[in-house]
Amino acid sequence: MKSGLITIVGRPNAGKSTLTNTLCGAKVAIVSNKPQTTRNRISAVAYYDDVQLVLMDTPGFHKPKNKLDDVMQRTVNESMLDVDALVLVVEPVARIGKPEGILLERIKAMGVPCVLVINKIDTLPRQELLSVLQLYAEQYDFTAMIPLSARTGNGVDALKQELAKLMPEGPQLFPDGMVTDQPDQQYACEIVREKLLWALNQEIPHGIACVCEQWEESAGLLSIGVTIVCERESHKSIVIGKQGSVLKKVGEQARIELEKFFNCKVFLETWVKVRKNWRDSQAHVRSYGYTVE
Repeated sequence: MKSGLITIVGRPNAGKSTLTNTLCGAKVAIVSNKPQTTRNRISAVAYYDDVQLVLMDTPGFHKPKNKLDDVMQRTVNESMLDVDALVLVVEPVARIGKPEGILLERIKAMGVPCVLVINKIDTLPRQELLSVLQLYAEQYDFTAMIPLSARTGNGVDALKQELAKLMPEGPQLFPDGMVTDQPDQQYACEIVREKLLWALNQEIPHGIACVCEQWEESAGLLSIGVTIVCERESHKSIVIGKQGSVLKKVGEQARIELEKFFNCKVFLETWVKVRKNWRDSQAHVRSYGYTVE
């Protein structure tokens, strides 16, 4: 048996969470069309033959603007330590931006085997892809360079194969059947937040947190209560929507997905409250489940 830890890093919206989900064959990380969707480190378990791959999805690497951003960037830095391999996910652009440049410097300093993933190859011609491969090959001696589409799954098996080669011999780190180490309550909150990300305008979702206030299990029924925290009164009315339309839609979409995940009937209740500028408060950031030094 072989098993090991693999951290996935990259800029916001590079497709790290979609790749994590595709690799393990289950939805363990929420995804949206907005950057900075992932806030916590999320562990997911994938397999290639008899090799267990423990994947750590991380927040997108970006310049911090508030206390929450500080937490997210520290999570990225800490997640790169003491692992067996790294995966750097980049977009198919023949230009190295500042986030990729900083991450490359850290990867070089660490000396950990790193696989480059060029994601979203279904969005560009082959000739342009060759330019991207050449550019990154000149920057670092990657263990492998894998063009793929996390969305369609094209090329993902080749990535699994390369990662399996890098794993050390040893027992499984997670028991059979376990796909993530996320607490159930955190997963439920993340699903609600994901539906809000899709339902709301560009800026508002970044100021939202979801907190599990109620969790009751009985025969065939799971009752969940989630408080949605936003930063302004004006945002609260948008989250609720006219006659509660947005909140109702978000709750219904989240309930359906949670029922599939937990394989039982779910009663989901949501509330909305305002905590002004909570992302700049260490106390609030900590109370909403994000680890603060």
